[in-house]
Amino acid sequence: MQSLSELQQLLKDPATDQELRVLATEEVQSTSQSLGQLASQLRASLVPAHPFADLPCLLEIRPGVGGSEAALFANDLLRMYQAFFKRHNLRCNIWKLDESPAKRGSDGSIQEVVLEVEDAGAYNMLRSEAGIHRVQRVPATETLGRTHTSAASVLILPRFPADEAEGQGESSYDDPSSDYFVEPKDVRVEIMRSSGAGGQHVNTTDSAVRLTHIPTKIVVSMQDQRSQHKNRAKAWQILRGKLADVRREAREENNAKLRLSVLGGGKSAGRGDKIRTYNWSQQRVTDHRSGITLNDLDNILEGGDGLDKIMESVKAWLREKDLKALVADEEVLASKGVSKLK
Repeated sequence: MQSLSELQQLLKDPATDQELRVLATEEVQSTSQSLGQLASQLRASLVPAHPFADLPCLLEIRPGVGGSEAALFANDLLRMYQAFFKRHNLRCNIWKLDESPAKRGSDGSIQEVVLEVEDAGAYNMLRSEAGIHRVQRVPATETLGRTHTSAASVLILPRFPADEAEGQGESSYDDPSSDYFVEPKDVRVEIMRSSGAGGQHVNTTDSAVRLTHIPTKIVVSMQDQRSQHKNRAKAWQILRGKLADVRREAREENNAKLRLSVLGGGKSAGRGDKIRTYNWSQQRVTDHRSGITLNDLDNILEGGDGLDKIMESVKAWLREKDLKALVADEEVLASKGVSKLK
């Protein structure tokens, strides 16, 4: 800071010769840039790491409003993320793929897809993608050229390791205070025959598994594997991830309400909020959190560096949001005569 102040004084001095003025201007620009980077790093270091930051993740895509057009858009998002993972050398597997039966002259459409991203830290990389993705375009079946709006939801879940019994789930994570804990008696387990497309092994064995968490009414079904044992393991992992995500979001919502009651402020964003719009006619993608707009739709849908730019802008927005929440929490505690900094 002292160096920057001296340089600025030098530039203000009318006696400074032109050559020295040029050098000082370049140094001011370099120093200001360095200070900006250091300030950004300092803000990031003040925010505690997300509890699931280092974990692999599950990425779930479901079509929302918009009928068949929403299902087509869900397909587009699936291909976008798969291309992104390939470009970044991330290990990705399809855990679950439910498709509606194909109609004459068309392919089946996605009802739900769950991807596993195996790499450590995948949750932190992708958590900014969770929310409602909206598409504006003219469907192939639209004869009057009208633009339709539809949507698909993306959910990013922590992917916890399978338990020691390879995913039976009932005996692991036995700390009731943990986000990972599931009370076995709260889960109804149903075994049934697989249904839908899948070849000769479908409908021949009782391999499909459905778990229902009774208190929250969260339902997870899995039939993609031939083995009931493997379907059960994956169903339990998805259920743990969904419950952990719900508990984390509930805590954040409670904290936001507490800040609101003490400090005032607006409503916090949730998983049901519209986060991004993909506009075909304008070749535009806008993220409604960071405010970034790129007119490079094709590159983004191909999982290109445009998607990286959007994700990085949202991560910066999230860091600022988390830092403001940290400061607000300190003010709430200070109002009660308590401080985290003591």
